[in-house]
Amino acid sequence: MKINIINKSGLALPQYETVHAAGMDMRAFVTEEIVIKPMQRTLVPTGLHIELPVGYEAQIRPRSGLAYKHGISIVNSPGTIDADYRGEIKVLLINLSDTDFVVNNGDRIAQMVISKHETISWESAEELSDTARGEGGYGHTGK
Repeated sequence: MKINIINKSGLALPQYETVHAAGMDMRAFVTEEIVIKPMQRTLVPTGLHIELPVGYEAQIRPRSGLAYKHGISIVNSPGTIDADYRGEIKVLLINLSDTDFVVNNGDRIAQMVISKHETISWESAEELSDTARGEGGYGHTGK
């Protein structure tokens, strides 16, 4: 699949870091470093604009290494970029650690997964089919 992209950052396009990776690493496009204090959230620009086909979304997800090593995550994870959005993709990072985290231009800050989705319509019903789980909710299977 080919997707139109405008890259105003001059940085590398999102790319897969391994042969079988599902997500492409995205980079920060900043003119000066951003310091994210503990428990602070910051919107980080990427300089990227994309044109997704109808029926697809781009999911913006945290990078596991940043989460593990630095406590950096994404507030609305996964963030969704809809097929009709043409603005700049920005990543809403949060620092869940107890130390400042610095974002520099070109740093890999998130990953993007392109995913197919369905558009549904609702059909009202009086009852739903039975399953083995039934109405078992949070914690219903034990530890």
